[in-house]
Amino acid sequence: MTTGRGRSMAEVLGEGGRSISFEFFPPKDEAGTATLWKAIQDLEPYRPTFVSVTYGAGGATRDTTVEITGRIARETAMTPVAHLTCVGHTRAELERILDTYVEAGVHHLMALRGDPPDGPRAEWTPTDGGLTYALDLVELARERGDFRIGVAAFPEGHPNAASRDADADVLVAKAQAGAEFAVTQMFFRAEDYFDLVARVRDRGVDMPILPGIMPILNVGALQRQGELIGTSVPDDLVERISRHDDPAAVRAEGIAVSAELCDELLSGGAPGLHFYTLNRSRATLEIFERLSITA
Repeated sequence: MTTGRGRSMAEVLGEGGRSISFEFFPPKDEAGTATLWKAIQDLEPYRPTFVSVTYGAGGATRDTTVEITGRIARETAMTPVAHLTCVGHTRAELERILDTYVEAGVHHLMALRGDPPDGPRAEWTPTDGGLTYALDLVELARERGDFRIGVAAFPEGHPNAASRDADADVLVAKAQAGAEFAVTQMFFRAEDYFDLVARVRDRGVDMPILPGIMPILNVGALQRQGELIGTSVPDDLVERISRHDDPAAVRAEGIAVSAELCDELLSGGAPGLHFYTLNRSRATLEIFERLSITA
């Protein structure tokens, strides 16, 4: 199930069924490019609703993001969603980047504020002549072209948000400005996701919110990433996986935990699943096997 330029992601997700989508990042070298395209080839048969390509802080991988996103648009049947952040760019530069995406045949955009160069928990300072919030970028993209726009959502609240209610207010404002769907940051408690959805629905907004899934392969790495972005890794999850000493057993238990979370989310009404692939297909395919998702 893919989307064309003229259809919004909200329309596609609203048709029912189960959305599957994948996130990739721009490779740094030829070997990384080969790994990425193998993952794309492995996952394309699952007919994802869309695939997204991330964007480095300060525009570090901008050109590669545009290249990879455009290539997906040209060479596959998948709908690419390009990331764009406010970090390190003036408004004029962002306008030029948006124009570049249009020229590359990319009409779906993930509009993000982005993390400060010193990390997600560092103080945010807008670029001179740039934008301050993701909301501003949503508005700019709506003005600049015929973009279908997605935004980020935070089941545990953004690290800079005063409260979960305040964070829900921000997501609602982005929807009212023209965002058509949201993808969450990784999380590990289904109740956090459903709480966010309920807060948004209570504010009268029915924008689809896709849960972002990070396959669990290494608890230590996951905890470090969680601390960095403000996502907590539950103690019972750590204890369950840490019972195993063998790396293969740790991986298998992590995949089982990830699949159980996915099953709980889908059973509870989530419109689909968005996988952070790390440019590899194996872990996602192992979760699919446990969920009986077939190509």
